[in-house]
Amino acid sequence: MPGGGERHFSAFEVTASDIDHMGHVNNTVYLRWIQDAVTAFWEQHAPGEAVRSIAWVALKHEISYRSPAFLDERVDVQMLIDRYVGARAYFDATIRRGETVLAEVKSVWCSVDVSSLRPVRLAREIRASILGGSKATA
Repeated sequence: MPGGGERHFSAFEVTASDIDHMGHVNNTVYLRWIQDAVTAFWEQHAPGEAVRSIAWVALKHEISYRSPAFLDERVDVQMLIDRYVGARAYFDATIRRGETVLAEVKSVWCSVDVSSLRPVRLAREIRASILGGSKATA
């Protein structure tokens, strides 16, 4: 994965409700896993006040599916924030079952103030704490 920001790992168990008519995990479930992983990433790396005052809205997802997932499997999502520009965060994710890559995801999110629901830039110290060594632009 590109970038040098903080990495976050989330694990999910595939349940019966995740399975589609073709017998594998439905495409929409991958989006739910990404959303849950971004939320967990934010809650783990951001200060408490920022978590309470800032929410994230998805702007774009680009998913490359590599292999299907099936009932009762465990999948791991590795999230990495690649960069933050304005109020936008660019995430890269890899969804795996063991060593097998199931999907690669590029995702763009916008940080919004929870009161006004308007885009808001993260404070410099928050960007530094969640981006580590990766690129940040005001």
